[in-house]
Amino acid sequence: MKTPFHVWIVGIIALIWNAGGAYDYVMTQTENEAYLAMLSDAQKGFLDNGPIWFEAAWAVGVWFSMLGALLLLLRSRLAGPAFGLSLVGLIVSSVYSFGIADRTGMDMTPTQLGFTVAIYVVLVLLWIYARAMTRRGVLR
Repeated sequence: MKTPFHVWIVGIIALIWNAGGAYDYVMTQTENEAYLAMLSDAQKGFLDNGPIWFEAAWAVGVWFSMLGALLLLLRSRLAGPAFGLSLVGLIVSSVYSFGIADRTGMDMTPTQLGFTVAIYVVLVLLWIYARAMTRRGVLR
């Protein structure tokens, strides 16, 4: 089956989108001073005091989404499961971020809230898209 052009468009956009998340993760985990300078003390404390399961869930969310984008470009049926695992990582890390962690001094601006919602929406749409392309036989 010839690969529909939209698969390449979605795959490239997904790769660029997820590269932003990967960059954020790497800069944060390597404690890049210039990158972390944009954070408030409360945000830095939040990152410094997160439990290991939060860190692991964050890593799963970021890296499986990046893998999903790459697998989509490789036309692999494993793109859907990769995006699904990423979604699980995002949900678990959000349980800590928005349900358990002390968020004192970390009020979200409307823009930050919108971006957080966008992360969920894009990931769910990528998961649905990859599953649909698998069902159609585009991803093998």
